[in-house]
Formats: sequence, C-alpha cells, structure tokens
Amino acid sequence: MLQPRFIIQPSLNSATDAHAAKDLQRIQRYRKWTLRVGVVLLLALVCFTRAGFDRNSVWHHAIQVIGMMAIMVCIVGRGWCSLYIGGRKKTELVTSGPYSMCRNPLYVFSFIGAFGAGAQTGSIAIGLVSAVLCWAVFRHVVLREEAMLAERFGRAFKRYVNTVPRFRPTWFRWRDEKEILCRPALFLATTRDAMWFWIAIPVLEGVKILQDHGWLTPVFWLP
Repeated sequence: MLQPRFIIQPSLNSATDAHAAKDLQRIQRYRKWTLRVGVVLLLALVCFTRAGFDRNSVWHHAIQVIGMMAIMVCIVGRGWCSLYIGGRKKTELVTSGPYSMCRNPLYVFSFIGAFGAGAQTGSIAIGLVSAVLCWAVFRHVVLREEAMLAERFGRAFKRYVNTVPRFRPTWFRWRDEKEILCRPALFLATTRDAMWFWIAIPVLEGVKILQDHGWLTPVFWLP
C-alpha cells in the first residue's frame, strides 16, 4: 500500500489556538441546537405518518431489524472515527483512517443512525426521509466547520478538499497510520452519545400505541 502523502497536518499558526477553540465551541453549540431541531422535526414526521406494511407482517419486522443493524453500524462507526479525531480537530487536520475516505465520516455514520431510527417505524421510506432530514439539518454545521478548517489550515485543507469527498466514501483512497493516540474518555463519550439512537425504539413504539388508540391520526402511509 502506498504511504499517505499527508496524514495529520499541524496548524499553520499556533498563536491562533485560543481563537480556534472558541470557533469550535461556537460550532458545537450550533450543532447541539440543530440536533434539537432535527429531533423535533423527526418526531413530528413519525407522529403523523404510518408504515404501509401491517405491523405483524414479516416485512415490517424485517425493516425494523435492518434499522437496528444500521444503528449498530452508527455506534461502532462513530466510535471508530473518534479513535482518529481524538479531540484534535482544533489543532490538527486529521486525514487518515476513515478521514482518508471522506471528510465527515462522523456525520455519515449519524446519517446511517438516523435511517436506523426512522426504520423502527417499519417503513423504509420513513428511514430514508429521516436520513435526508439529518443530512439537511447538519449540512450547515458542516459548512461552518469547513470554513473554520479552511481558515485554520490553509493550503493543506484545500488539498484535502480537492482529493477527498465531503460525504461519499471513496474506499480506494484509504490511508492509515502505524500508530494513533487514543483518548479513552473521548472514545467513550462519542460512543455513549451515539447510544441515544436506541431511544428511537421505545419512543416510536409509543407513537404506534398512540396511533392504534386513535390519539394520533396518521396523515401519510409510507412503504
């Protein structure tokens, strides 16, 4: 395997570390706000839609199982990404491991998790809409992060943008390191945060019960 041309690029100007940290904190606050908006929109979607398949059918249960598998992929994938990013986003440009295939693998795994959460309704369509909604909500966050990274890392980030897609994984570009510095606390925190996708299971079961009792009236039936 060819050795990577660049794996981790240090900041161009260490004197701006404090400024970068503040920028990252603002982006993180914006991310949390957009996440709340996304959850509300997703809940509104599932409250007034219903899976087209009978809830006791094989297809309904199969879609739910596929969704659970997607949530598991999300949790493992986000934990894997955290091993590489390791809290270095504000000081180093990480371009190895999952970041060698696409620039935002953490978000990609979140989209997969959103699909899995939506699929707990028993509808593939709702799962796909959930993933698209997640993409739409976080797209502006990604653009803000990229603007910060462009200002922070200059030509190194421009070269990275020109060679690695934003979301679409390019497997043939895989590059790795011989060693990585792992921060267990960040790994556990990232994995724990992804566990929230499992909450979709009891929440959506509750929505189904409310619909069955006529307390919520579905407007759309989706396959």
